Amino acid sequence: MIDSGFDPVIGALNTSLNLRLVNQNVLTANIANADTPGYKAQAVEFEHALRDALGVAGGLQPAETDSKHIVHRATDPVKPEIFDDPSGVESLDGNTVDRAAEMAKLAENQLLYDASVEMLKRKLGMLKYSISEGGGGNR
Repeated sequence: MIDSGFDPVIGALNTSLNLRLVNQNVLTANIANADTPGYKAQAVEFEHALRDALGVAGGLQPAETDSKHIVHRATDPVKPEIFDDPSGVESLDGNTVDRAAEMAKLAENQLLYDASVEMLKRKLGMLKYSISEGGGGNR
C-alpha cells in the first residue's frame, strides 16, 4: 500500500484502486459461477466503502481534534461490504447471475480502474518533476 504521507490524493487513488480490485474479484466470481445451480450473484457497495475509507460523509472531511493529529484514513485497509445482489432474477436452477450485465459491470470497472491508474501515474509524475526539475538550478 502506498503511504500518502504528505499527499492525500495519492492515498485516495490507492484506496480507489484497492476497491476496484475487490469489485473485479466479485464480478469475475459471479461470471465464473454463472452456470452453478443455486449461486447468488454478489455485489460490492463501492461508493459507500470509498466514502468510509476516505472519511467523507456528505462531502465533508472529518474534523481534526488537534492540529498535530495526522489522519491517514485513505491508506487504511479497505473492507467493503459484499452482499447478495438484490437486482438478480432467479433462474429455474436458483442462479441469479446475469452474464451480460456482469460483463458490462466488469468492463465499466476496468475502465475506472485504468483511469485511476492513469491519474496516479500523473500525480506521481508531477511529484517526480517537482523533486528533480522543479527545484531550480540545483540538480
